[in-house]
Amino acid sequence: MSTSETDQSDKQKYEFRKVIEELKEYEGSGTQLVTIYVPPERLISDVVAHVTQEHSEASNIKSKETRTNVQDALKSIKDRLKYYKEPPENGMVLFSGAVDSGGGRTKMVTEVLENPPNSIQSFRYHCDSNFLTGPLEEMLLDKGLFGLVVLDRREANVGWLKGKRVEPVKSASSLVPGKQRKGGQSAQRFARLRLEAIDNFYQEVAGMADELFVPKRHEMDGILVGGPSPTKDEFLDGDYLHHELQDLVLGKFDVAYTDESGLYDLVDAADEVLAEHEVLQDKQLMEEFFEELHDGECATYGFGPTRENLIMGAVDRLLISEDLRKDVLVYDCDGREQVEFVDTTEQPDELDCPSGETVTEWEREDAIDHLMNIADQRGTETLFISTDFEKGEQLLNAFGGVAGLLRYSTGV
Repeated sequence: MSTSETDQSDKQKYEFRKVIEELKEYEGSGTQLVTIYVPPERLISDVVAHVTQEHSEASNIKSKETRTNVQDALKSIKDRLKYYKEPPENGMVLFSGAVDSGGGRTKMVTEVLENPPNSIQSFRYHCDSNFLTGPLEEMLLDKGLFGLVVLDRREANVGWLKGKRVEPVKSASSLVPGKQRKGGQSAQRFARLRLEAIDNFYQEVAGMADELFVPKRHEMDGILVGGPSPTKDEFLDGDYLHHELQDLVLGKFDVAYTDESGLYDLVDAADEVLAEHEVLQDKQLMEEFFEELHDGECATYGFGPTRENLIMGAVDRLLISEDLRKDVLVYDCDGREQVEFVDTTEQPDELDCPSGETVTEWEREDAIDHLMNIADQRGTETLFISTDFEKGEQLLNAFGGVAGLLRYSTGV
């Protein structure tokens, strides 16, 4: 995947994560919060018909308050659906309902999330006291795109590992004869025919893999090959795969089954390799950051210094912890913008300018949005760093969750 595509993907996932965290905080006083998962192939007219049916059936709800809230939520969803001729490429999720806002009051919330990281697989209607966010959260945990190949001399299957989801795509059965030759054939002729059949089958499997993987080779994180020995070794050592795919092979693994279930067995067998690869890019970035921090001059960290370098256009790559949850307070002091980095729950009592006057007006903004907006204006790449390894935790806990690799030394 290209740098710009990775950057955009990280930003999209962050935006989704923010919305999901907000949705998870909402509660309804009854089963009145509606969630609808719409797959890309679903006709909008079918979704509208389903919503209309649910609205009609909601009239049977005994509680007047719950009945009214559910019908209002469904009406709000139906109004939103008017803006769509068809679902987005990966589908969409609609949330609507009356949520508790404190003091015995409620407020109506309606949210539409388009194009989640992975395609929505099936239509789902859910009505409860909480919004259904679990399937979306699982998508945000998914990392990586890997090609899967399992084969023996009888059959083969090729597919994808998308995050944690295995997708079987292609299969083939071989015409390789058994080891016992038919009567009347010489052992030498039989052996030659068998080797030709094996070679033809390996070429067929490689053709399936090439057709599936080559168009995605720049987006893939690697290829896993499984099967019994010596089949998988013969297949890889024989250079049957496209040369660019050969370079993506992360390893070969012993797998007993080569039908669709073998793809799942292959993922299990490669668990350690996948776990290491998942945070490999993050580890490499943090290694580079620490090298610059100790031996170079092109590293910055902390909200204030990193922001200052961003504004100067000196930051090449902005590193933000995935678990950073901070806000900024922005206010004006005699024409000069002042910014404070605060916890999301912190409510400032009083803000003062360096010149002594008290601030009466200020704005609150998500810290990551604030930094990413500056980064976008300066052509800086934004990268989110996992906390699933030691140096990733250090970025959050020791460096305030914000750091940068610089284009040049600034002394800031």
